[in-house]
Amino acid sequence: MTSPTDLYYAKRLEEAAEALRKNHFKAHVVPDAAAAKALFLDEILPASGAKTVSYGGSMTLAATGLPQALAGTPGVEVLDTLDRSITPEQAYERRRQALLVDLFVTGTNAVTEDGVLVNLDMIGNRACAIAFGPRQAVVLVGRNKLVSDLTSAISRIKEFAAPANAMRLSKKTPCVATSHCEDCGSPERICNVWTITEKSFPRGRITVILINQDLGL
Repeated sequence: MTSPTDLYYAKRLEEAAEALRKNHFKAHVVPDAAAAKALFLDEILPASGAKTVSYGGSMTLAATGLPQALAGTPGVEVLDTLDRSITPEQAYERRRQALLVDLFVTGTNAVTEDGVLVNLDMIGNRACAIAFGPRQAVVLVGRNKLVSDLTSAISRIKEFAAPANAMRLSKKTPCVATSHCEDCGSPERICNVWTITEKSFPRGRITVILINQDLGL
């Protein structure tokens, strides 16, 4: 039986999807991470015609299992930016090259009810790839990332997502100790590049998959 929480978010996510479509994004609503994976592999990837694919660091992406699935997909070259076996310099170069792939997959820090994507990055590769570079981008969004407006999105990111991610990544930043954004100057600061994507340009370049599950931070 579908829970009241799932029913509640199903309606909220459908409204957000319609707002995203008005802002020239493609948008889908799915019930869980497994459905998001199936939608991507069965429909979005084949329709894209992509021969090269890469992705940005994302707990939501990891929850779908797409990186592993893509690695075994015939006819698709995957540029793995999360490979732990390479040097930091090689990883940085891969992130640069990932801006030129056919299709880039990642998460987002927040999506507003009026259909705007809001992101804050350490390096900028994830946020920038959403904005420009790859021919197409797919953004995976857990229902917990849905917020009312831009002000709420910025507050959510600075006061929750950023400190929580710094803790997850074991960064040496003040917010790890205090749980509050201290607007620090730490060399390990993960809050360097903001992007606010009000509309997809060209129309339909960015596909947003809204997932009726709490995923990521």
